[in-house]
Amino acid sequence: MGLPGMGVLKRFLRFCLTVAAGGVILLLALGYTGAFHPAGDSFAVFRPQIASAAAILSLGIWALGRRRLAGVMAILAGVAGLPIMLASTMTPPAGQGITLYQKNMLFINDDLAALQADIRTANPAVLTLQEVSDRNRPLLDALADILPYQMQCPFKAVGGTAIATHLPPTTAAQICEPGLSAMQVTGPDGPLWIVSIHLHWPWPFAQAAQVDALIPLLERLDGPMVIAGDFNMVPWSHTLHRFTAASRTVEAGPAQGTWPGFGPLAPLPIDHVMGPKGGSITLRPLAGSDHHGLLADL
Repeated sequence: MGLPGMGVLKRFLRFCLTVAAGGVILLLALGYTGAFHPAGDSFAVFRPQIASAAAILSLGIWALGRRRLAGVMAILAGVAGLPIMLASTMTPPAGQGITLYQKNMLFINDDLAALQADIRTANPAVLTLQEVSDRNRPLLDALADILPYQMQCPFKAVGGTAIATHLPPTTAAQICEPGLSAMQVTGPDGPLWIVSIHLHWPWPFAQAAQVDALIPLLERLDGPMVIAGDFNMVPWSHTLHRFTAASRTVEAGPAQGTWPGFGPLAPLPIDHVMGPKGGSITLRPLAGSDHHGLLADL
């Protein structure tokens, strides 16, 4: 005979876990609705954490005897989380085209010496920057000896986007839009567009409207392009799929947690590099910023 009240406690726990399971299933489902409303991508940002919660709940639900629901939760956790896990661990082959260093500098960066040293060590053909402000603009001047062709476009109060390269520009006009700099250069295989991107924060902020304005511009650019920047969005989102489709590019990998704002255990992969055939990326130091840099071999 069981202890008095144990049956009531078990039923209560089963009810609580069932409600929690319903909430997790709803959050996972909402994360796949980015094509219909930008709020879907905001939920998608936390898909790995929600999938982990689903896996943990499945164990508790199984222990309390609800085997069918536990199985459903385990399957959902695998479907949602496994592709992200693979994207974060599989390393694509290195490219044989150009190297690109991507960095959100942080508009109040006071460690420009460390950042300059890391860029010089990496010795990229192309440098893409965001949050370029009066305070950190001297970095571009300091790198003019190795990256002499430069452009900068204003953005919001935290600073603009910029491109620096040793690849000579073509005669095509440079493009400045809110959150975008674009320069066509002479690459290893001919003309190549280099694009630096900085997107607003996602819904309920202004990211969706900005994306709607930038996507047609990318679709109109002739020829191959390389895009890098702080997208404030994760690679499995509808927003990133729109960018790769519009630019005819493949995202370089593996996915890297570039923004540790939620702590070292949950860095978000919100900085990205895309090229015509993808490529491989490695994480670079913070160097005075709140974003890690990325070095891409495209």
